[in-house]
Amino acid sequence: MGRVVCPENILEEIPADILLRKVIEKKKDGQRLVQICASYVGGKYELSYSFSKDSTYQLTTLRIVIDPETEVPSITEIIPHAFFHENEMKELFGVKVIGINVDYKDKLYRIKEETPFIPKEKEGE
Repeated sequence: MGRVVCPENILEEIPADILLRKVIEKKKDGQRLVQICASYVGGKYELSYSFSKDSTYQLTTLRIVIDPETEVPSITEIIPHAFFHENEMKELFGVKVIGINVDYKDKLYRIKEETPFIPKEKEGE
């Protein structure tokens, strides 16, 4: 049985314009995409792209913080299976992901409400 290594998780906040370069670096280093997480905090999106190196169990997360109108490039040219995560970010949060290889055009889920994970503004505020 292999030795389990549990190093510290690494969080690297980066600007959106270098996302593709950083994803290429992770792939070249033998890291795989584990998850992409979107959240809406304080009027901005926080997008977290987590990668793991299977030989060491090292988890590295690239985080970008953007305004809602900012477009984010798809990483599906580099990591094809990211299309599911990116479609989810678009449909549930309204993140403007551009260039997804398999774009479900907001029809990934059967939901009635548009971008249900964005808090609705209170009337009169």
